[in-house]
Amino acid sequence: MSDINMTPLIDVMLVLLVIFIITAPLMSSSLRLDLPKVEGGRSPDTPVVLALAIDAKGQLFVGEQPVSSDELRQQAERAAGRDPATEVQLRADTTVPYGRVAELIGLLQQAGLSRIGFITAGGPAASAPK
Repeated sequence: MSDINMTPLIDVMLVLLVIFIITAPLMSSSLRLDLPKVEGGRSPDTPVVLALAIDAKGQLFVGEQPVSSDELRQQAERAAGRDPATEVQLRADTTVPYGRVAELIGLLQQAGLSRIGFITAGGPAASAPK
């Protein structure tokens, strides 16, 4: 028989595919947020960034550290004092009410930060709400 038997090779490739499918969701951020999915361009890198997140319970985070509204206001005022062009990268869970996000934007603007970007997960937007 002069043909190569491809069955073992295909079996190995399918096993590797299953392993990658199972392990891919495990490689994610430590802060669990359900971000809205929107397609868009990537913003250029800016040197000064304030990373802000709101989880599903409404808790505020600067980076990975939980903060209160007063602490956030103080950190935003310090960041605006150092560089008024500081960009705020806001990540909010899809279940956070719009009013809470609007309050947060107002707090940041009162502190002197006006460059606010919304961070979303890449991919097409969900067609139906959950």
